[in-house]
Amino acid sequence: MKPTRRMFLASAAAAGGVVTILPSLASAAAHGMADSFDTDAGTITVHPVAHASFVLETPVGVIYVDPVGDAAMYADLPAPNLILVTHEHGDHYNAETLAALMGEGVGLLTNPAVKGMLPEELGQGSMELANGDSTEWEGIGIEAIPAHNTTEERMNFHPPGRDNGYVLTIDGFRIYISGDTEPTPEMLALTDIDLCFLCMNLPFTMTAEQAAEAVATFKPAAVYPYHYRGQDGGTQDPEKFAELVGDNAEVKMGEWYQPGELG
Repeated sequence: MKPTRRMFLASAAAAGGVVTILPSLASAAAHGMADSFDTDAGTITVHPVAHASFVLETPVGVIYVDPVGDAAMYADLPAPNLILVTHEHGDHYNAETLAALMGEGVGLLTNPAVKGMLPEELGQGSMELANGDSTEWEGIGIEAIPAHNTTEERMNFHPPGRDNGYVLTIDGFRIYISGDTEPTPEMLALTDIDLCFLCMNLPFTMTAEQAAEAVATFKPAAVYPYHYRGQDGGTQDPEKFAELVGDNAEVKMGEWYQPGELG
């Protein structure tokens, strides 16, 4: 029987520390919390790493999303088969981190702006997707969803047409990765999203209220709030986000930051 969109198996692994995007605080043994989701294709396991970086173990390969920081942060995780980069900002793209993680046969997919700035050794053989484009990797469908600001005073952070979010489709199980964005028409028009990672911080992306309103519109089955540390009081509260979401989705919490790092 095909599992419904809400037939998830959530599991917590052995307790461990938390990690941060700061290399000086990275811990190779700090990936104790993971959630697993049953799909027709098999189990998908989510490993939050820090801020905007996470790892997906899928039945067809291991996918790293926006890996930055010291490569030691990933040492106790399975090696990547594919790396996705949403855009060029330093908390999403770091060429040195990519060089340390890339191995023979590892795919690299970015938006066109990052593709254009990759060092030659990384750029060779890498793939790019512009907004609205799609491709396939090892049977996984990958769509590039526009990611940009919509509030006038924030437009300079993420202008339209440059950055990507992604939708991954694995045997019918659909995962949305927002990247850095406010609610866009393309986000709000998404359908049948089983799992999503939704950014929220000011001044760069959106508020918890904007994110919750988006969830109420496109109705993912489960959602991780991530990328919620902001500047000058712009950090968003994931617990408040969960309250606002209510019954519209199952809210999953990841250990994205060190204790006190949000202060």
